[in-house]
Amino acid sequence: MRKASRITRVKRSPGRGLTLRQKRELAALAALPDDQIDTSDIPELPPGAWKYAVRGKFYRPVKQAVSMRLDADVVAWLKKRGKGYQTRVNSILRQTMLTDIKRSRMPSG
Repeated sequence: MRKASRITRVKRSPGRGLTLRQKRELAALAALPDDQIDTSDIPELPPGAWKYAVRGKFYRPVKQAVSMRLDADVVAWLKKRGKGYQTRVNSILRQTMLTDIKRSRMPSG
């Protein structure tokens, strides 16, 4: 007969704050100038360490359900490539948004 396993469940409070001691330690570290922080236990990175780094690789924006009324021919065009037309709509809108943001940040001359 198999022995029954005991499972212990621990509830974690995701919003639990820092203790007073932790806050004091962080404040003391933040007050130190960079040249006084001991980094001897951290290995140096080789020159090409960031060569293939990709910014925002795991960034996933929060999605929000919306209801939109679109022209029938626009919906047909989006759906003609098959599954994933809502993702295509999001991609088109995101590209347009980023272009607009970039354009508005450029100094007019």
